[in-house]
Amino acid sequence: MITTTSYKEVYRPQYHFSPPSQWLNDPNGMVFYEGEYHLFYQYHPESNLWGPMHWGHAVSTDLVTWRHLPIALKPDHNGFIFSGSAVVDWKDSSGFFDGGSGLVAIFTHEDTNPETGGSRQRQSLAYSQDKGRTWTMYKGNPVLEDSRFIDFRDPKVFWDGPRQRWAMLLVAGDRVIFYSSPNLTDWTFCSEFGELEGSHAGVWECPDLFELPVDDNEEHSKWVLIVSIGDHPESPEGSRTQYFIGSFDGTQFVNDSSPDNLLWLDYGRDNYAGVTWSDVPAQDGRRLIIGWMTNWKYAKLTPTDVWRGAMTIPRVLELQATNEGIRLIQKPVNELKALREPLYELHNQQLQPGNNLLEEVRGDSLEIEAEIELQDAVEFGFKVRMSEKEGTVIGFDAEKETLFIDRSHSGLTDSIHEHFSCRHDAVLKPTNNRIKVHIYVDWSSVEVFANNGEVVMTDLIFPDPESKGLELYTRGGNVKVNSLYIYSLRTIW
Repeated sequence: MITTTSYKEVYRPQYHFSPPSQWLNDPNGMVFYEGEYHLFYQYHPESNLWGPMHWGHAVSTDLVTWRHLPIALKPDHNGFIFSGSAVVDWKDSSGFFDGGSGLVAIFTHEDTNPETGGSRQRQSLAYSQDKGRTWTMYKGNPVLEDSRFIDFRDPKVFWDGPRQRWAMLLVAGDRVIFYSSPNLTDWTFCSEFGELEGSHAGVWECPDLFELPVDDNEEHSKWVLIVSIGDHPESPEGSRTQYFIGSFDGTQFVNDSSPDNLLWLDYGRDNYAGVTWSDVPAQDGRRLIIGWMTNWKYAKLTPTDVWRGAMTIPRVLELQATNEGIRLIQKPVNELKALREPLYELHNQQLQPGNNLLEEVRGDSLEIEAEIELQDAVEFGFKVRMSEKEGTVIGFDAEKETLFIDRSHSGLTDSIHEHFSCRHDAVLKPTNNRIKVHIYVDWSSVEVFANNGEVVMTDLIFPDPESKGLELYTRGGNVKVNSLYIYSLRTIW
């Protein structure tokens, strides 16, 4: 068992959360309580490959720097500890807290069905009376089961204020099922959603449901249902996350769009199983999300040793009315600005083909903000983590009006998986003939937020550690760089 770390290993993220050692996957149980953001996660403490699942645990006061805590939940006689959520039971509806408040984790227990010999997944509870430092398994576990489904997991629970009860949604193979409860221990079936809606390219996982104002208008709000879909051999994209916009009356969710209208949370390859924090204070008001930064197609094959798996940067979710309809937008949390060290700045500069304005700029942990005005170029973009032989391209195709990431020559590619080496595009319309990009580059990832978070792409990359070059390029004509800010980002370790 590997138990030590320097946080300077090859490809170790420098400002993304990763475990001290061993395997990490889905974020779990994110909750804010008494000044701390809790991040639990699927964890295998004995290997850097997936195995008997525990809940790892870390806390933060700023969403940027994290303090590792001991394992929160370990397998017991009911099975392994799969994904789930956590809430603050403010009114002690569960009776676990002697009239006070505390944390309740709701998760999937997975074991072997003694009748069939196959997997059995049931929902269980644990509670903490000391701010999440220690946990007690509820003696009445499991609290919810349904023998019809083999895949029956990932409960997300929240307080349904208008009806003064708890709501739960979980996934069962190809659908979401909703339940309600007065006390977190007794659950009543409400409805199902999605058997014939959205993408079913893989098994459904890790749902979330929340209400957001549209364009910051508190008089106009919509409900957002997030569902991740697992990898399928015939899908080159692998695992990814979709969402639905609609209404929720405490019993059922109704999709505002047509069943076959697909909305993707991220157009990259490496943002999966994202769910949001519960109990963020009203005075903060943000809906905060974090995802697992990899893809089930090659998650077990990435070239790391001491640890394997990391999270995306935390993001803020908002709803925005567009010409195509209401859409989710994502923005990096402002707290990340505390890591900035100014590196380069440029304003009102013409860029011609073959002229690299950033030839002297180097870095492997960067934040880039730019506004580019289109002129007669057919393509422009940034090349990051560059050397003579490799580099990752983040570009805009002016003719197709698409944003793209091309990691075909980003470093290690084909040796990881046949589908790792790729270019992927997403439609992006210029605003007033301009494109804004906000890029985060780390030791093994790039995250791109375009036009204020309208389009987002997250990709793993595995470049040579000495590939630190940077280029701003244009092809087929000129562009104007209205503004460009580049920051070096300090390590959180």
